[in-house]
Amino acid sequence: MEQPKNLLRQLPAVDQLLRHPLLQELSQKDHNLVVACTRQVLAGWREKILAAGIEPPDPEELAREISNRYKVSGRSSLRAVINATGIVLHTNLGRAILSQAATEAALMAARRYTNLEFDLARGERGSRYEHVAGLLQELTGAEAALVVNNNAAAVFLSLTALAAGRETIISRGQLVEIGGSFRVPEVMAQSGTRLVEVGTTNKTYLRDYEAAMGPDTALLLKVHPSNYRIQGFTHEVTTAELVDLGRRRQVPVMEDLGSGFLVDLESYGITGEPTVLAEIKQGVDLLTFSGDKLLGGPQAGIILGRRDLVAAIARHPLTRALRVDKMTLAALEATLRAYRNPDRAVQEIPTLAALVAGPEALRRQAEQLQGLLAGVLGLGAQVGIKEITSQAGGGSLPLTELPSWGVTIKPEQITVEELGRRLRHTDPPVVARVQDDTLILDVRTLLPGEGEELARVLVEALDLK
Repeated sequence: MEQPKNLLRQLPAVDQLLRHPLLQELSQKDHNLVVACTRQVLAGWREKILAAGIEPPDPEELAREISNRYKVSGRSSLRAVINATGIVLHTNLGRAILSQAATEAALMAARRYTNLEFDLARGERGSRYEHVAGLLQELTGAEAALVVNNNAAAVFLSLTALAAGRETIISRGQLVEIGGSFRVPEVMAQSGTRLVEVGTTNKTYLRDYEAAMGPDTALLLKVHPSNYRIQGFTHEVTTAELVDLGRRRQVPVMEDLGSGFLVDLESYGITGEPTVLAEIKQGVDLLTFSGDKLLGGPQAGIILGRRDLVAAIARHPLTRALRVDKMTLAALEATLRAYRNPDRAVQEIPTLAALVAGPEALRRQAEQLQGLLAGVLGLGAQVGIKEITSQAGGGSLPLTELPSWGVTIKPEQITVEELGRRLRHTDPPVVARVQDDTLILDVRTLLPGEGEELARVLVEALDLK
């Protein structure tokens, strides 16, 4: 094996590589970035040579590697992605897609000065929360409302403000993990409240709560199982029963609803998820839920409830640390306005529209996409359609399977795994399902115009140009 020193001498100098026609063309766009990429590529090859004695590539190959690095370095890290998984609220792909109205409102707030914390009527400082508090009260019947940056923050802030140093009672079956390895007991511990578990994993009775209550009990906490279900030999205390106990013992009842539906979609076959309005009507003193799940808005944690409790939370110093910005508030306000007309909300809010899309409409969409892709892929792949099921995702509606249709693709020259890998590197990237040696594109989560994009990137991924 040749000595590393001799191999290192074979690497061209930076100036020599920069004279390559490919890099000269890129240098006209951003010379400094080309120089940085050249140095990074050369440094990487020096490490390979010293570690394993690998022979370096010729200048032509190095120039192509530098060009590829340049393209990646000049591209935004956060990119638009085609979601062909059929998971409507895909957490890894950003959850809810904003409505047109919410997008325009967020853009306005980003590009213009706003009355974020300025009362135009009185000509003095106002509250940023006033832009959505009234709407939330109107839509839910709650006495007061507050918004923070996500639901975990809403739960944490509420426990900190109302129960720090005192006890919070919760059913053992509701000590869930909420995603990203964050668990309810850990959130509670950080808030300063003392966790009191009652009942068992599968059965908790009202008497369990009653027996655990004492002079140090600050809250009765109910966590709705929005991302799981326990079935079979079970028993849980209803919201109404817990509210009645709380009122008899003068202890507030707090509910973490998780996903947070504002409309009842039972007529569309989507059941098993209580609405925010229904829970408020049952008398919970405090309720929290997410803005970017079943609500279909931006990431936010919404706190609703008794005026005195919400006011105490709003006064806590952590509220400022967890507050939302003007773009979030603008998008949330626009999203909430749509809910004044539930039929309009189902049509205009992409999350709701995707959830209620019917099988026949999805089948027609799949047939259209099949025709388009079969026409451009030719003999490069077998293209068909298949009846499948979609999911809500985002820790919502865990037992609900949504009947859907997908376009199936079986490449002729490469494996389906390789096709999936290549699609993740196209522009835009495509995230799809791989099942039974077939790539499946679930049309439920495809947005308008993405069919043409899919045709283009599939041609590229299959080398059919």
